Amino acid sequence: MAERHVVVIGAGMGGLAAALDLARQGARVTVLERAAAPGGKMREVMVAGRPVDSGPTVFTMRWVLEALFAEAGVDFGALVPTEPLDVLARHAWRDGARLDLHADRGASEEAIGAFAGAAEARGYRDFIVRAGEIYRTLEDSFMTDELPSPIGLARRVGVRGLPGLMRISPFATLWDELGRHFRDGRLRQLFGRYATYCGASPFAAPATLMLIAHVEQEGVWAVQGGMHRIARALAGAVSHHGGIFRYGVDVAAILERSGRACGVRLASGEAIEADAVIANVDHAALREGRFGDGAASATAGEAPPRSLSAVTWSLAAKAEGFPLLHHNVFFSEDYRSEFDQIVGQARLPDDPTIYVCAQDRGAGGVPAPDAAERFLVLVNAPATGDRGAPSPSEIAQCEERTFGLLARAGLSLSTVERVVTTPATFHAMFPATGGALYGRALHGWAASFQRPGARTRLPGLFLAGGSIHPGPGVPMAALSGRIAAAAAAEHLRLRSGSTRGFGRAGISGGISTG
Repeated sequence: MAERHVVVIGAGMGGLAAALDLARQGARVTVLERAAAPGGKMREVMVAGRPVDSGPTVFTMRWVLEALFAEAGVDFGALVPTEPLDVLARHAWRDGARLDLHADRGASEEAIGAFAGAAEARGYRDFIVRAGEIYRTLEDSFMTDELPSPIGLARRVGVRGLPGLMRISPFATLWDELGRHFRDGRLRQLFGRYATYCGASPFAAPATLMLIAHVEQEGVWAVQGGMHRIARALAGAVSHHGGIFRYGVDVAAILERSGRACGVRLASGEAIEADAVIANVDHAALREGRFGDGAASATAGEAPPRSLSAVTWSLAAKAEGFPLLHHNVFFSEDYRSEFDQIVGQARLPDDPTIYVCAQDRGAGGVPAPDAAERFLVLVNAPATGDRGAPSPSEIAQCEERTFGLLARAGLSLSTVERVVTTPATFHAMFPATGGALYGRALHGWAASFQRPGARTRLPGLFLAGGSIHPGPGVPMAALSGRIAAAAAAEHLRLRSGSTRGFGRAGISGGISTG
């Protein structure tokens, strides 16, 4: 099987997962990455001499990675030590109110009761039960399916499963369904924020995203050494199975011969022959012809609405005032207005929800009083980085507003050094996206079925990554890579091409956004 050569374009989570599955099945794998290190959106930024996680920060569904590593004969826990967070996140509002969401469901229910009353605590209890039902309905019938459709989903759940399928409220929005469980608008904000894990507005995203509450209740972990350690561990496992990495190389085109993908051509002019190609790139880049006319024709279609982008600040700073945990969210006063401005008006919001990841405060961790800590501060933004927006002056105004709002909430950050990332920066890193971080916007009931699947119209070309089914986020991108690898293995007739045995699935673990 060593003569079967697969080229993987992109060392993001999808590409790394695909490379590992194929390498351990006996294929010769070459991974081509234009950056200097693996990870893709799971990136580190050096600030004041220390690495700051500046991509995904929420790690859930550890079992997806455990299964991937275990099948490759590697102990994930030994390579990537993690610690469970007792408090999933601390939430704050402009009026000074605070609410912690706990790993223990009973503790969360008690905290919500103290925060908003007994009726809202009962609403939370019902909401969590409902979230679990949605998760169980979709786990095997949608998430690990190669390319689900509404009809196929109904067929897979069968007659007995149809009541459960309707119970997931497939045609309702997340915001409307949350209103069935919570009267307190602050709680609708808190759980509506899950839409932003997929780069969507809670006012347009489907109610099925309630399942993220169930996923987080099953565990949120802090990764010792940072999230990028996952990417490095994956790359190491691929190398252990004989995979080759080439960093700092640009792929100019996917080559085609006799109606099949047969390799790639680099920007340098070098051609690399392959029996199959897996493109772990944003689907928009393929569709717009950045990898050649053949790949564009194989993935053609109308440009979908873009997901959210972000403005982020990777900081080394001294923090005072607000009692930070690892994950912290400072909510805007008017959530609907915030998303009207971002999505409807395609501009930065006047009053943003702000996410702060205090990376030196893991499970019970408290930094030294006088030490500069590492932070990722993030606000949602429109994906207009290819249109010269937001402008530098708008970014400066957003920064002033953001840190001013944090100060009014009691959090003072005395910055030692910072690195700002804007939609234009993300667009430069991930061309053709405008800075969109999650592929197509998950707006409307059908959006989940409109993502491209692993197979294309060009035999031998397969797709992976957050813009491909089953969607964005660390575990979902890994699953997309495994689905692509299974399809490629079938194409190459390797030892195993099954998508079964991937471990439990879910939708979460993306870049945390407010």
